[in-house]
Amino acid sequence: MLEWVEVLHISFMVTWFAGLFYLPRLFVYHAMADDKISIERFKIMERKLFFGIMTPGAILTIFFGLWMVFVFAWEAFSANSIWLQVKLCLVLVLIVYHIYCGKLMFDFKHDRNKRSHVFYRWFNEFPVLILFAVVALVVLKPW
Repeated sequence: MLEWVEVLHISFMVTWFAGLFYLPRLFVYHAMADDKISIERFKIMERKLFFGIMTPGAILTIFFGLWMVFVFAWEAFSANSIWLQVKLCLVLVLIVYHIYCGKLMFDFKHDRNKRSHVFYRWFNEFPVLILFAVVALVVLKPW
């Protein structure tokens, strides 16, 4: 049973990260758009991605991750398993990033974006760093 919880956790994590990688890329193109049709299309795409894929992926990733922590990894909060504590801190950072993406999406929705496409190109790279760190922690369990 717990193997299926892990499968679901990883599957929804992949879904969440797909959105975290794609939404800021949409922001890049949205920030560069100058015609009304494209701008309105990006607003629709961003909303559907955020509410239809990213947020459900995030909620289910967190749900199944917490299930694993409470069912068979509670001892991970001991001094011998610092890797999981660091991973959970990185997940909190990712949740803040997700919420900030939502704020940026609402800024675009209301035509209040003040940032250039260059900002969003850099902003788009942040989840890559978090993903690498989380995968390294899970696989290597350095502490």
